[in-house]
Amino acid sequence: MTGRVTPAGAGQAAVIEFIRGGKVIARRRAAIRRGGKVSYRFKVKRSGRLALRARHRAAPGQGAVTSRIARLQAGSFRAGAGAKGVKVLLLQRSLKRMGFAVPVTGNYDSGTARAVTAFRKTNGLSREGYASPQVYRAVFRNRGAFKPRYPRAGRHVEFDWSRQVLALIDKGRARRVYHSSSGKASTPTVFGKFSFYRKQPGTNSLGMVHSNYFIGGYAIHGFASVPAYPASHGC
Repeated sequence: MTGRVTPAGAGQAAVIEFIRGGKVIARRRAAIRRGGKVSYRFKVKRSGRLALRARHRAAPGQGAVTSRIARLQAGSFRAGAGAKGVKVLLLQRSLKRMGFAVPVTGNYDSGTARAVTAFRKTNGLSREGYASPQVYRAVFRNRGAFKPRYPRAGRHVEFDWSRQVLALIDKGRARRVYHSSSGKASTPTVFGKFSFYRKQPGTNSLGMVHSNYFIGGYAIHGFASVPAYPASHGC
């Protein structure tokens, strides 16, 4: 937590009060630094509601000061299909900030599950759409974004075959990252550098959605179901 006391003299300190259930459960001293800045780092060991308040005793030239109460909800978050509410909204906002394609609705729908799968695949975790506490810790710390292999190549698309994720790159960073599936062993996807030569909007007779062809009949496209392993006919 951070705050500021003004005016403040050298060598003074504020007392941080931790409140749970209307009762002060702990007090900690925090030095007041240059400019009156007060900061205190702490780790909450128990889930639930917690309130914080800072006090500063009267000093020469200054009366006693008590801050407003700051409230927070501590917890080890996890979420899966059907979940909804603030914890889902925070997850979605964090994923979107890092470039993962995700709806921001507060509802843990199939789009959210795909985004979580993309995040997990990007970071070498098990390939599933469940947001575990490990996933929450990473996204809240803004860790785990897709790192482009060719950040100076301008606006382009990268597909990471080993992790099975596709990313739209612009200005050196991933703007959209998708859970993807390349060709299975019997119909592998071609490797190389290509330019798109044709776009086919809508869904074609093969179930390919919004196809972008890059060589022959190979394309980047959507599909009704995208497994977590290579399973396509080469796209």
